[in-house]
Amino acid sequence: MPLALLALAIGAFGIGTTEFVIMGLLPEIAGDYGVSIPTAGLLVTGYAIGVVIGAPLMTALGTRISRKTMLLLLMGLFVAGNLLSALAPGFGVMLGGRIVASLAHGAFFGIGSVAAADMVAPHKKAGAIATMFTGLTVANVVGVPLGTFIGQAVGWRTTFVLVAVLGLVGLVGIATLVPAVPRPEGTRLRRELTAFRNPQVLLAMAMTVLGFGGVFAAITYIAPMMTQVAGYSADAVTWLLVLFGVGMFLGNLLGGRFADRALMPMLYTALGGLAVVLALFTLTAHNKVAAAASIFLVGALGFATVPPLQKRVLDQAHGAPTLASAVNIGAFNLGNALAAWLGGLVIAAGLGFTAPNWVGALLAAAALVLAVWSAALERRAPASEPASEPAGEPAGAALPAPALVHD
Repeated sequence: MPLALLALAIGAFGIGTTEFVIMGLLPEIAGDYGVSIPTAGLLVTGYAIGVVIGAPLMTALGTRISRKTMLLLLMGLFVAGNLLSALAPGFGVMLGGRIVASLAHGAFFGIGSVAAADMVAPHKKAGAIATMFTGLTVANVVGVPLGTFIGQAVGWRTTFVLVAVLGLVGLVGIATLVPAVPRPEGTRLRRELTAFRNPQVLLAMAMTVLGFGGVFAAITYIAPMMTQVAGYSADAVTWLLVLFGVGMFLGNLLGGRFADRALMPMLYTALGGLAVVLALFTLTAHNKVAAAASIFLVGALGFATVPPLQKRVLDQAHGAPTLASAVNIGAFNLGNALAAWLGGLVIAAGLGFTAPNWVGALLAAAALVLAVWSAALERRAPASEPASEPAGEPAGAALPAPALVHD
């Protein structure tokens, strides 16, 4: 694999750390600013909304410049947002810093996915995407627990300064290692928008929302589920989340490896297995060992869907993958928000802390149904749809997926 993928993985590590570390530092931040925990929770909500909005917005703004230049600008925005959070004198400014940092998130992973896939041979593209996303999964194993520990021991502002430093390291790595490929003539926003005329792109994004939503329906409420149902202590939750992160790491690598060989079978296996594990989690949550194993499997199966789903979007977007890839990253966060809301509804309805697992199982099963439907449609119409071709180009002019257009 090209060394440039390491630079992208470092950037992904920093982004993953800043996204999730906030959950472990909410009490300290709320105490410093004199706000309630629910109010401090807006730092999580604001970040997620920023990702959903920023993914298409920042990618659209970057259609006139090279991908490398845009990646550098995004990492600069990420560094600025984290420094603003670290130095924020009030809660409103802190929230603003979180939103600034989040604007870089979706576009970085979307554009980075395209750049990573472009660096390798066609049969290694999903593996290259998985290598970049390894930074995100390692963040949950190392970055988030370490950042939480530092924030609690030294001060949460120190954590955000260190995350900003990580961003600078990623920025230097991208500047040094990622090849600068000129953007060809004709790469414009209107061309990128043509990808959304392909129903397969929209189906892949819907799979992303539902499949990843299944993961976060359960994981969002893992703390009360493990302490109130499984009988773990509050201190043990951190290590259970590390176990979840290890599952994410391994699932991401396996998903990337096997998606390059058989993409749709990989999706069927991961989504089907995820639905089953989440359904059983309502029972296994009552036993400590079984609950820990379930958490690991939810992370592994959930993240095994990431490389194939991202590659599926790139494949189906044909010659206009960048915006579609970034919007699909926003779809992951939309799934997170949707699942957290639905999980909260069933808990509030008095169905118990294991009820979100049923919600997750249903979401994952729905994603599996969409995957089967998508494959059936593809078998009936294997050729590229004229609607997905850029305006002014004859049918068949698009390169066979996933041969991507350089910027």
